[in-house]
This record gives sequence, structure tokens and C-alpha cells, in this order.
Amino acid sequence: MTDSNPDFTTLEKRLLNDFQHDLPLSPTPFADIAQQLGVTEDEVMTTIDSLQRSGVISRIGPVFTPNRIGVSTLAAMSIPDNELECVARIICAFPEVNHNYQREHAFNLWFVVTASSEEHLAIVLHEIEQHAGYSLMSLPMLEDYFIDLGFKLQWA
Repeated sequence: MTDSNPDFTTLEKRLLNDFQHDLPLSPTPFADIAQQLGVTEDEVMTTIDSLQRSGVISRIGPVFTPNRIGVSTLAAMSIPDNELECVARIICAFPEVNHNYQREHAFNLWFVVTASSEEHLAIVLHEIEQHAGYSLMSLPMLEDYFIDLGFKLQWA
């Protein structure tokens, strides 16, 4: 997000704050949200699309306990600073990549990869290396820690 103090609409604030947890588990979750907020499903979808296009949110989706459905790994790469953004875009293009982030370390690009099986994970990791042009370090989870990334937003 480039604007350090965006003016969010009431609908944007409600979507960003009220639905970080407990997204309705139904065939029509966005219609259910719209009903709760007293707006149309189209308004909800348009607003979510706008928030994604502006970079305020990156994705909406479930968070599963690691390795309960498929397999996953944390991966890290050492990328020259002048190529970091380009390589991050390449990595984000893989549907198996949940997110990536920069760290101040020799291994400066980190990301989580989730796949349906160990074999699929190995193929994806290899393809990432081939497309990015850099080797990666895979760090499979040894112990499970849950970090709830939801938090009450404060509006000025």
C-alpha cells in the first residue's frame, strides 16, 4: 500500500476488521457477509476486488493447520537486492506459494509453499529454482506453532 494514511470507507473498514476470522462456511460466503452488513453481494465483491488491486489485502482464504491437508515448507533464497522484486513476482506467480516476504539476512527472500504431496512439493520447489534462477533452502516444519495474524484495526 503506497498511501500511508488511506481514507477507508465504512464498508472497507467493516470488511477489513470484522471478517479476519470466521468467514461464513457456506456456498455463498460473500452473500452472507453482504446480508450481515446490509449491502449487496456485488458491493462486497467490488470492494474486496478494489482492496486487492490497491495492495491493501493480498488474498482471502482459509488457513489450515500445516501438513494436515497436503504438505508445506518454509523456503528461503539469497537474492541480490536489485533483483529481489523481480524474483518475488516470479515466486508469487506459483499458486502453491502462500506469501513471501523480505528479511534482512543473507537469505533475504522467504516464502511458504503448500502442495498436495511430497512429490508435488519437490516439483514446485524445483520449478521455482528454475524460473527464479537461484537455489533455495527448504525448511520443513519440525514443530507446529500457531500465530493468529488477525487483530483489531484502529481507525484514526
